Amino acid sequence: MSNTEDSVKARLQSDLTTAMKARDELATSTIRMVRAAIMNAEVAGSEAVELTDEQTVAVLRSEAKKRSESAEVYEQNDRPESAAKERAELEIIQRYLPAAIGDDQLASIVDEEVANAAANGAEGGKAMGMVMKAVRERAGDSAEGGRIAALVKARLAG
Repeated sequence: MSNTEDSVKARLQSDLTTAMKARDELATSTIRMVRAAIMNAEVAGSEAVELTDEQTVAVLRSEAKKRSESAEVYEQNDRPESAAKERAELEIIQRYLPAAIGDDQLASIVDEEVANAAANGAEGGKAMGMVMKAVRERAGDSAEGGRIAALVKARLAG
C-alpha cells in the first residue's frame, strides 16, 4: 500500500481522531459513515481489495450525491431539520473531494469538443455521446456528469 493510495483514507482517519477529540459529533458520525462506505466497497465482490485514491473519491462522490438528493427530498416533504443535517454532512464530505471545475472552464472544454465533433461530421443528438466522452476525459473527476450533460445538450441544441 503506497502513500498515494491511502492518502484520502489516511486523512479521513486523522480527521476522525481530531473530530473525536473536539467532541464534534456531526463530523465524527459523518466521517465514520464515509469510512464504513469505503470499507464496504473494499469488501464488495468476490474478494477484498484495497481501493485506490480514485476509487475512494468515487465512493465519496456517491455518498455526497446521496446527501444532496436526501436533502432535496426532505425539503420537498417539509422537513427542514433533516435537510439541514444532510447538507451539513455533505459539506463535511466535500472537504475530501477534488475542487470542482469552474463553469467558464467547463463551457470552454464543451465548446471545443462540440467544434471537434462538428469538424468530424457529427452534429446534434448524434454527437452527444462522442462529445460527452471527450469532455469527461478532459474534465476528469472535477465535473459532475449531470452538469456536463446539461451543458453539452444545450450547446448541441443551438
